[in-house]
Amino acid sequence: MAEAHSAVAFSFSITHEGWDINYDREVLDLVWQSGVRSWKKRLARFRTGVRNGVYPAHLQSLWLVIAIAVGLHFTKRHVPFDLVNKWLSVLPGDTLQWQLTACSLAGLVVWLSICYTMRYSLKLLLMYKGWMYEKRAPGSKVSLQTRLWGLFVKILATWNKPGLYSFQGSLPRLPLPSVQDTMTRYLRSVRPLLDDTNYNRMERLAKEFQLGISTKLQRYLFLKSWWSTNYVSDWWEEYVYLRGRGALMVNSNFYGIDAIFMHPTKVQSARAASVVNLLLQFRRTVERQELEPILVQGLVPLCSWQYERIFNTVRAPGVETDKIIHYQDSNHIVVLYRGCYYKVIIYHNGRILRPCELQIQIEHILQQGAEKPQPGEELLASLTAGDRTKWAQVRQTVFAKGANRTSLHTVESAAFVLSLDEKPFEFDLAHPEKLDQFGRYLLHGNGHDRWFDKSFTVCVGSNGRIGFNAEHTWADAPVMAHVWEYIVAEEATNPRYDENGNTVGIPEFEPPTPKRLTWDLNDRVAQDAIEEAHIAAQKLLNDVDLRILVHDAYGKGLMKTCRLSPDAFIQMALQLAYYRDAGKFSLTYEASMTRLFREGRTETVRPCTIESAAWVKAMLDSNVSIEERVRLLNAACERHQLGYQDAMCGKGIDRHLFCLYVVSKYLEIDSPFLQEVLSEPWRLSTSQTPHGQTSKMDLKKHPNCISAGGGFGPVADDGYGVSYIVAGEDLIFFHISSKKSCGTTSSERFAQEICRALADMKYLFEEYRSLQKKKQSSAAIKSDKSEAK
Repeated sequence: MAEAHSAVAFSFSITHEGWDINYDREVLDLVWQSGVRSWKKRLARFRTGVRNGVYPAHLQSLWLVIAIAVGLHFTKRHVPFDLVNKWLSVLPGDTLQWQLTACSLAGLVVWLSICYTMRYSLKLLLMYKGWMYEKRAPGSKVSLQTRLWGLFVKILATWNKPGLYSFQGSLPRLPLPSVQDTMTRYLRSVRPLLDDTNYNRMERLAKEFQLGISTKLQRYLFLKSWWSTNYVSDWWEEYVYLRGRGALMVNSNFYGIDAIFMHPTKVQSARAASVVNLLLQFRRTVERQELEPILVQGLVPLCSWQYERIFNTVRAPGVETDKIIHYQDSNHIVVLYRGCYYKVIIYHNGRILRPCELQIQIEHILQQGAEKPQPGEELLASLTAGDRTKWAQVRQTVFAKGANRTSLHTVESAAFVLSLDEKPFEFDLAHPEKLDQFGRYLLHGNGHDRWFDKSFTVCVGSNGRIGFNAEHTWADAPVMAHVWEYIVAEEATNPRYDENGNTVGIPEFEPPTPKRLTWDLNDRVAQDAIEEAHIAAQKLLNDVDLRILVHDAYGKGLMKTCRLSPDAFIQMALQLAYYRDAGKFSLTYEASMTRLFREGRTETVRPCTIESAAWVKAMLDSNVSIEERVRLLNAACERHQLGYQDAMCGKGIDRHLFCLYVVSKYLEIDSPFLQEVLSEPWRLSTSQTPHGQTSKMDLKKHPNCISAGGGFGPVADDGYGVSYIVAGEDLIFFHISSKKSCGTTSSERFAQEICRALADMKYLFEEYRSLQKKKQSSAAIKSDKSEAK
């Protein structure tokens, strides 16, 4: 009963002497502070909502416009459209007060007209995508049209400092391509993968689809593109993510690694406290919309919609489909240590706890290492790693009431989960297997020390290195990369630890003791479900073959001297490596983003093209000259660049076909073409991790603060998942995953083929430059001889 009494703020009883009321001031104070914080956030959201609603106009400009209206009226000059007199005609009088009211209303109308004119002018400007196709190589000239466009965008978008969501109302909708254009692009993309017989068959299926049911499907999709904000994103989230019944661990969740050339402290509690504090600061900038939106080339805004769900978010399992639950606020995090769960309060008197105060709480948890998990508690998180339907059924029964429901809600409503690992996260160039193990710890841990349903779990090794495991439904990797970039940059630029490795600062008070969560998992159904999920998780994680390749022979510095896009350069290397590894070409997935449009997420670039296939074959043919190989490589990179630009501009292939397929399923119409296209396996799935998204990451001042990037599991059972980050002028990280159970793949072998391909490409350009110099020397000698004659 003591626990029950401590859980309430006050109690009362009736005696013969009257009311007897007992209350706990500390708990009531917590309730009061929570309410104050909630109302402050509501007011802040209202204020920023108004500000974003009128952007790019300035909210303060309203008073200027009203002042001008008052001045014009009282100097006997007409306000545009005689608005003051029109307002006076409907107001009850024409006294001074009513005249000022009429002037204010007239000024408001004029001001709103100006605001929306500016807003839709900016929207029209942002519809222009010609700048994407302009060459940016040294010596290239930008067209007059694009220069004028850039000038107008700069005038409208930068004179008033934007908030995080200021551009949302000005971003254009994702355009819907025509079926004919998509068919043309699709057939071109599969040509290098099919022989003549299969290509002719696919061409026939595409033609039948285009001339047949596509018209009806496109009509519905056209209606959706006009009615909804984005015709792809809601269906993509629902059918690709939420309705997936397979395990999130390895198959969906991804990970990110620490800045491995930095090791600011080896004290686990200090690093954990610092990172928690930085994450909460980042959350505050998102909530207050003080975070600057990302601008491409410092000019064109990207959609910030996904940032809303970074914190306080969970993917809750359902029998048929999961759902994303986002809590407006959370005053706690959940810490997972040695199979035990702890609730940690993160606010005091309306402010975020300082790192030194958080460190006290985390050290208290670490000191509880002798505590044993409750029955079933240690393996509990395995449920989030397993089959979604089974987890949903257990959730509806075992976690429907009592302590289980309360504790589960505490975990799911937390700002995020912090996992204090008992193993060190290590990196040593002389022992690459240590970095491989680092990646494995973050991708899946031991199968029950990550809460895979949460938007992200921060992982801190026993030696103070950090990483994260993120759920994929709520947002794409660049958003988490932005969060991680913030943490790395802050730790690199601001001193946060003393000479002993502890957090700097002196606690202002004794922070609240972390509260141990309680579970009742003695039920046979619960134990069987947890054990079954644990066995499935162990089978899945033990099948992962992960290799993290640190390529330091060269980086983007050499690629730039070749006058090629670093991304296109690496994608061509992957094509050459895959062909050597598998002996054939394969459908290749590269993720690009469509965040130039409102609520945009991703689109697929297909790097395996006719041009890339021709270059790969030329590299394997000793009879092809150096000049011809370079020419073919340039053509392949240009084609890849065009495909990437088309994808970013809403002219992709796969999202359009996906949405047509969804419509066909709703209409119960079978399409052999769509069924075949949507069932094609992505045996080579790739993604580039962005860095330097903001000005905070200054690699010239702090060259070691670049993260090693992150990775994901293989998409196909017989394929590879490859994530890479161009980490500087002379460094590239490749995160290569495959399955051990597949006899035809090997992450180590593929890593060696990538190194070989990159070495061959460097040698190719060195030989080409040598030949060019010889030709120039020969030409100069001939010229001198002819002049002598």
